[in-house]
Order: sequence, then C-alpha cells, then structure tokens
Amino acid sequence: MVTIQLENLITFVADVFAHADSSSEEARRIASYLATANLTGHDSHGVIRVPVYIRWKKMGSVIPDQTVEVVVDTPSLAVVDGKFGYGQTVAPQAVRIGIEKCKAAGLAAVALRNAGHIGRVGDWAEMAAAEGLVSVHFVNAAGSLLVAPYGGVEKRLSTAPYCVGIPRKGQDPIVLDFATSIVAEGKVLVASRGGKKLPSGALIDFDGTLSEDPAVLYGPYSAAGARDHTKGTGAIRAFGEHKGSGLAFICELLGGALTGTGATAPDRRFANGMFAVYVDPRVVDTGNFFDGEISRYVDFIRATKPVAGVDAVKIPGDPERKMRADRTKNGIPLPDDTWAAIVSTAREVGVSEVSIQRATA
Repeated sequence: MVTIQLENLITFVADVFAHADSSSEEARRIASYLATANLTGHDSHGVIRVPVYIRWKKMGSVIPDQTVEVVVDTPSLAVVDGKFGYGQTVAPQAVRIGIEKCKAAGLAAVALRNAGHIGRVGDWAEMAAAEGLVSVHFVNAAGSLLVAPYGGVEKRLSTAPYCVGIPRKGQDPIVLDFATSIVAEGKVLVASRGGKKLPSGALIDFDGTLSEDPAVLYGPYSAAGARDHTKGTGAIRAFGEHKGSGLAFICELLGGALTGTGATAPDRRFANGMFAVYVDPRVVDTGNFFDGEISRYVDFIRATKPVAGVDAVKIPGDPERKMRADRTKNGIPLPDDTWAAIVSTAREVGVSEVSIQRATA
C-alpha cells in the first residue's frame, strides 16, 4: 500500500492530464475531483480512473477542454450537449446552468447529454447544495453494459447512478449517492487491482453462479494490464432485487433516453447522460420549516438503537465525513497495483521521474 497526501496526489495527477493535452486548468480540475473522491472514501471514482481516462482520450472517446453547447434554453429548462468532454469539465458547466435557472425560477431541470465520465455524482449535488438548492440526479452510461437486470444473467444496464442532495444551513449537506448495482464498476476495478474485495454475490456469471471474482466481469487479466468489461462472461448484479433493477431502468430512460445520450447498448459510444432537477427550498418553504425539520429528523434517526455489531445508526454522508477527516490527516492509501498502473500511465504520457518520486515524498 502507498499513502499519498492529498495535495501531492492532486499535483501529480494534474501533471498526467497536462501531458495528455488538457489545459492546466482542466488538468487540475480533473485531478481535484478524482483525488477528493478518494478523500471521501469513494476509491472507485478516484485516481484509479486515471489509466482509464487516458486510454479513452487516446481512443478519441473523450476530448479535452470542451465547452458545452446549450441545445434547448428556456427559463426553467436546458438541454446541454457535453460534446464528449471530460465529465469533470462539462458536468459543472451544466450544473451551473441549472443553478442559475433555479435561482431565477425556483425550479429548473437540465438534461446533460454526451458527457465523458462525470465521476462521483455527489460532487454535483454538493455543488448545488452549496448554493442552497435541493437537487435530484438520474444518470446512465451509454455503451457501458455492466449490470444484469433482476432475474437475468446478461449485461443489459449500466451502473445507472441515482443521487439526491439536500442543503443544510451551517452544516454539510445531506447527499445520497449510489450506483443501482450492488457495487459500482469502479469497485470491481479496485478489487481487481488489489483493493477492497467485493461483497459476496456481487457478480453473476453466465451460468447463474454468483461470484466475487473480478474476472467474471473482465475476463482473464494481468496485474498491470487493462480491464475490459466486454471480455468477461458475467455481469454485476442490480442491488435490491427487483427494486434496484427497476430504479436502474428508470435512470437509463431519464438519464439516457430523455437526455439524448441514449440508454445503454453494445454499439453506443461511451457517454454519461444526466437528467437533474433543481429546487430552491426558499421558494417552497414559505414558513421556514424545512431546515429545522431536517435537524429534528436527523436526530430522530441517529437516536435509533443500533443492532448488535453496529456502533451507531448513520445518515447519508456520515461515512464520508469520517473518511475525509481521517484521510486529510493521514493521507490517501492506494493499493500497490493501483499506484503501479497510474505510474505506468504517467510514464506513457511523458511525466518525469522527478514528478513521480515527488508524489510519494
């Protein structure tokens, strides 16, 4: 295991993207979002993605430094084309449009199509919450067949994330952010590179056998080699049986079909689609009731007697706050295989050995 301080990690990852044709501003932005995903404990959406992103860039699947195109623009609705730019560049542009429209109208919706991988969706809910807005996000990944619908063994869904953000006065927002599969694909990637193992039965093979072996999804792979989910015989399972599978289906229709990105299919170019709704609680909450009621209910939930083996009942965001504090103090741990893959990618794009050594200093 390698442990790296946050700023060192951001600087190093930014150097990788700067050597891969991104402007210094974009390189730093991508690095910051990826590294802070690790900081909050979401390693699946963190710097482990660097080799994948650079591979996509070399393939032409993602394009540096894109400015979104607003295809439809009404007072409360926008359709935004990301033009296959890095998600960490085009998603905040789309969210900013939603924020400004919501502030003006009290309610807004934005359909983002053709975005590169937008990373941790919670980042965009937090961005809206910082402006005092509630947001709901339905996301899909066109071309990313990873998940078997309930009752099936074949890949038919993306991991189809769902996210809700709720602001709180003077406190961190409440953010619920999850893939509608038992695990995000990034967690399978982490497990394949020496990180946290998958929960029991997270994957299902073509014969219906449940598994925790990443090779079920990726097929045979070497420690330093690429991971390709099209090579495996199996799939990730949807969480919550028919309920999670149904929610994934809705994310495909709203995040994919409605936005124009397209619901996932084997012949589609990879892109994230996101349909997001923004609400200004200051317009809805005429009696100034909302924030106080949130506080009351949070306390009510946390006061629940826990089952044996559980320290305390948590609300969404509690584990992230704890992890952020720990990793800010002690650094971000990366499995050796993960770090080796990132370093290999850095060398491929021309990052100096001095920069690599400085990251772990």
